[in-house]
Amino acid sequence: MADCLVIIPTFNEIENIEAIIDAVFELDKGFHVLIVDDNSPDGTSEKVREMQNRYPGTLHLEVRKEKSGLGTAYIHGFKWALARSYQFIFEMDADFSHRPSDLPRLLRACKNGADLAIGSRYTKGVNVVNWPLYRILLSYGASFYVKLITGMRVHDPTAGFICYKRKVLETIDLDAVKFIGYAFQIEMKYRAYLKKFTIDEVNIIFTDREKGKSKMSSSIIWEAVFGVISMKVRSLFNRNGF
Repeated sequence: MADCLVIIPTFNEIENIEAIIDAVFELDKGFHVLIVDDNSPDGTSEKVREMQNRYPGTLHLEVRKEKSGLGTAYIHGFKWALARSYQFIFEMDADFSHRPSDLPRLLRACKNGADLAIGSRYTKGVNVVNWPLYRILLSYGASFYVKLITGMRVHDPTAGFICYKRKVLETIDLDAVKFIGYAFQIEMKYRAYLKKFTIDEVNIIFTDREKGKSKMSSSIIWEAVFGVISMKVRSLFNRNGF
């Protein structure tokens, strides 16, 4: 059995899902894929079921009853992975903003000593393609804000392209993770940071989606802005249990 699982949350990704799954399975390294679909009305899960005949035993599907947020989708996927023997668990978007060809680079970073490897947009300047200026300023500003509040020396704390060693997810209390949107990515990194896990950043090029609709919203942004402060305060009062 492969020791690597790529978790891809989906909601209405019918335009991307077949191509992103094929791209992962074209890699030399034997990755398995878990799609966590929030009952997409556009037929995303039906397409995945169809593709399972092409990739038996390596393409997996979990369908949830409703759209419940990115964070809870990943928590669902993490628990699914931990119930099995996967040693390296990845987060990746379905829309090709994260290049599947970078998965082996994240894996290599973890095999070379990192407990958590982040596909980072900001380790060498700003490596973002097709974003308007306001999105770049928002994301880069959020990264600076998170570093200022939390003390983490992570250039891209909101990144969603990640490889976790199994022990990181086993150590973090997944049921205690509070946030479901943009702030979920920050919280997971902060919890790993407080547990003294080694965090590495791998430089990537991030390309905004060409197909489908972005899931970004004002509520997700505000969750991140105010959530970081509340997360920091909670950690100060309950550092061992956070």
